[in-house]
Amino acid sequence: MPARSIGTATISFGLVSIPTKLYTTNESSGDIHFNMLHDADGARLKQQYICTKCNEVVDREHTVKGYEHAKGQYVVFTPEELKALDAVATQTIALEEFVPASAVDPLFVEKSYYLGPDKGGERAYKLIRDAMLETGLVGVASYSARGKQYVVSLRPFQEGLILHQLRYAQEVKPWSEVPLPDLPELKPAEIGLAKQIIQQIAHETFSPERYKDEVQERMLALINQKIEGQEITVTPEAPAGKVIDLMEALKASLGMAKGAEDRKPAVAAEATEEAAPKKKAASKKK
Repeated sequence: MPARSIGTATISFGLVSIPTKLYTTNESSGDIHFNMLHDADGARLKQQYICTKCNEVVDREHTVKGYEHAKGQYVVFTPEELKALDAVATQTIALEEFVPASAVDPLFVEKSYYLGPDKGGERAYKLIRDAMLETGLVGVASYSARGKQYVVSLRPFQEGLILHQLRYAQEVKPWSEVPLPDLPELKPAEIGLAKQIIQQIAHETFSPERYKDEVQERMLALINQKIEGQEITVTPEAPAGKVIDLMEALKASLGMAKGAEDRKPAVAAEATEEAAPKKKAASKKK
């Protein structure tokens, strides 16, 4: 079934305007939700609005939206005025610069949307996509929607484009706030073993379908047990072992790779370079 558009946006590229449609990138995860019930009769509870001044329950039809401009002081907006505030949004993705794809750290990505061409914009859509693909650059733009301005990045994806909503610089905590003690010097042998373990489970591609939500599967199994009238018991967790000898732990970790046969292992450039001289030496002996 074709994806359903959740909105429209226009890419502004110099004097070129490219009409597009936005689509969500995620599927519903089917998260497990629990409802609040009355313990006396098992009936579901509902939330209510209670006035902090008269302590009475207020029906939704008697609620209005207000903005607190000073402590305890609000300015009230009508539905029409709220629509006027939203009308400030231009729905335009105004490209301001192009940067290497590696320059946009994944830390800044908050949400992602697929962008498809809207009617009449197919040629310009393909033009911007192919141009970015050939230059290896991605676009950075401002985008205003739903009463807020966003900073976004635009990049080629599959046969089209993908839009990443980015965080502003002030919305990202600096790494300097992380308490970090003086880290010890490592032995070359420790680094060597760690690299072996990495190579043992390294692959050339990332296959997201390999990963399943096992926690949710176990939760559903336990919930089904409860539905069938069985009791749920907590399995005691095994005490976490304390690593005493790093070298011994690294050695014990070797050979623990799982599912390596499913994907072709990645070969490190360093390992390839080391193997080449040995091959030449062997041929000389012959």
